[in-house]
Amino acid sequence: MRLHGFFRSGASHRVRIALELKGIEYTNSSYVLREGEQRSEAFLRLNPQGLVPALELDDGTVLTQSLAICDYLEEVHPEPPLLPQDPVRRAKVRAFAQAIACDTHPVQNLKILNRIEALTGSEEAATQWARQTIEDGLDACERLIEAEDGPFCFGDSVTLADICLVSQMGNARRFGADLRWPRLLAAEAACNELTAFQRAAPANQPDAS
Repeated sequence: MRLHGFFRSGASHRVRIALELKGIEYTNSSYVLREGEQRSEAFLRLNPQGLVPALELDDGTVLTQSLAICDYLEEVHPEPPLLPQDPVRRAKVRAFAQAIACDTHPVQNLKILNRIEALTGSEEAATQWARQTIEDGLDACERLIEAEDGPFCFGDSVTLADICLVSQMGNARRFGADLRWPRLLAAEAACNELTAFQRAAPANQPDAS
């Protein structure tokens, strides 16, 4: 498999964590987002949205959207599982993951921030937007799991919720968010003790800068 992404991309980070947790070998192709490399003709042939990540399978099939890719990996490499067996627990994990991957991260990604900066003429306005968006999203996530046992988001096993959380906490720090979430921070710390999360960390990627 080949992962087309960028070391700092939160969505690419999610897929790297899933690949590492499941012990799947892959190679990397990197696209510098601030230079617009994801909008090149070559990349748009892989993903017409011009977004990373894209996962190219051994037979040349290309999958896009990080949660869809994680679902695929879960189906073809079911161990270790990223979702609980109980249907209610699975729905709760998915809801937490989507609160980040669908409702928080996309509203503070580079495309949106560039548009805010263009409209306002202020990089600081874009940064404030990202910070507020992240804080609002993670405030909700803190409440979603405040009654759940640890050490991870939903008990003693890593799930898709943890994968999404760790990547978003990186963005929280990058934009200077107020890290006021004790339950989220505890789950993040537990994840970062694991080799798979360490190997997938942005700072440990070959294209890190």
